[in-house]
Amino acid sequence: MASSGQNIHGEVDFLMSYQPASVLDAGCGTGRVAIELDRRGIHSVGVDLDPQMLEEAKRKAPTIGWHQEDLRKLELQNAFDAVVLAGNVMIFLEPGSELKVLERMAHHVDKGGLLISGFSIRPEILPLGRYDSLAEEVGLSLAGRWSTWQRDPFEGGAYAVSAHRKAD
Repeated sequence: MASSGQNIHGEVDFLMSYQPASVLDAGCGTGRVAIELDRRGIHSVGVDLDPQMLEEAKRKAPTIGWHQEDLRKLELQNAFDAVVLAGNVMIFLEPGSELKVLERMAHHVDKGGLLISGFSIRPEILPLGRYDSLAEEVGLSLAGRWSTWQRDPFEGGAYAVSAHRKAD
């Protein structure tokens, strides 16, 4: 992406607009988002189930807290200003586990904080309306939606970035 002139840190730029002091990168993969947040002075923690991806993340940034955990069972000792599910995490989950994952993510969002996710719209996997209903069920309300991490307006389409806020 970078070699073609694209901004590889669109998710981080988006998150920075909310001025978080701490972010949980859930489904972090090799850590691209958490590492860039850390570079910008934001306390970041990464969680992923894949041990090989986490090894790569640890190799790149050994000082960041990396956790190999199933998002359905995540139980960290702290909450965050923002939890981000970038990179299509929601549509890569085991079918039927979406509510449990959102429950655990909401648990890790501070009061007044945000759960931010970006994923391709796949009605056969997770329709956007269903995602919103599940988020509401775990105490999160829609605060905004865009079609890109650069905040292009959402008018339907193939991708959505959604911000859901936890009540104060």
